Amino acid sequence: MSPGSDGRSADTRGELNRPRETLLAITDYRLAFDSFDGTAQVLDGVSLQLAAGETLGIVGETGCGKSVLARSLLRLNPAPPARVVSGSIQFEGTDILTLSEREMRRLRGRRIAMVFQDPVSYLNPLLAIGPQMTDALRGQHAAAREAQPSRAEARARAAALLASVGLAEPERLLASHPHQLSGGMRQRVLIAMALAGNPALLVADEPTTALDVTVQAQVLALIAGLVRDRGLALLLISHDLGVIAASCARVAVMYAGTIVEEAATATLLRGPRHPYAQGLLAAVPDLDRPDHRPRGIAGSIPNLLRPPPGCRFHPRCALATERCRVEKPLLRQVAPGHNVACHHA
Repeated sequence: MSPGSDGRSADTRGELNRPRETLLAITDYRLAFDSFDGTAQVLDGVSLQLAAGETLGIVGETGCGKSVLARSLLRLNPAPPARVVSGSIQFEGTDILTLSEREMRRLRGRRIAMVFQDPVSYLNPLLAIGPQMTDALRGQHAAAREAQPSRAEARARAAALLASVGLAEPERLLASHPHQLSGGMRQRVLIAMALAGNPALLVADEPTTALDVTVQAQVLALIAGLVRDRGLALLLISHDLGVIAASCARVAVMYAGTIVEEAATATLLRGPRHPYAQGLLAAVPDLDRPDHRPRGIAGSIPNLLRPPPGCRFHPRCALATERCRVEKPLLRQVAPGHNVACHHA
């Protein structure tokens, strides 16, 4: 897609202008992890919405809670130690936090699917790709209490899925073990497995982190094409603003378990309002400006066992005042579609 004059593609501009039904609504979601050392407030009042067919990126440093939030959508955080403190996660009008485990098994894969960060960790090294895919397909039908396809039917479906994500010789790949595939091929296998149930929402958690730049671009292009062709909603987790800019119409910046800024991607890249979002952008190299020197953000993510009072970013913020140290800023609208949690925005 060629970019328009404002840096967005024509497809993205159209996506932003089309009203759509809300698919996912996270409201004041708080999640704690209990340990012998105390309770860590991992997610602290997260609120987000995602419409059907929309693309939303969540960006932030490692340790900000992005993956924990992604796993919350499928209730994959281990309990204990994970404990929901408050809030709701409405998906297609139903609060998934109230569903039984049996009901969640019907939802996983069929309505919400996830592509994990490291395919090596989620593919069984002892089994060929074929049995892993056919077992997943048959398991989805069993969870939904539907007639299971035969193993031959499931294998044919698995081969078709591999072909749909651009993998040649799918029958040969079904007989291969994970170690016989490249990193990019393994990631495509995970994407194929995620698409098996024709989900409405695809959650991609750092899907390109372990890949080189060329393969990363191929996987991102694949995901973008699948989202466009299948009408999927996409929630993309990344620490890389470039990945988000290339893939998502809207972006939410996350810091220490809170959303600190949310806007259209092009809007945020042109003028971030939160000091943390400004710092992330300043740390990105600019190849169009040879004199530009990336600047890191001083300090590190706070210990969530003992988070700082007030704004969690204030120990690292050059604009911090006494109000920042004692009063938590609320996410508020500073322009249409642009929300910021900062006293100085």
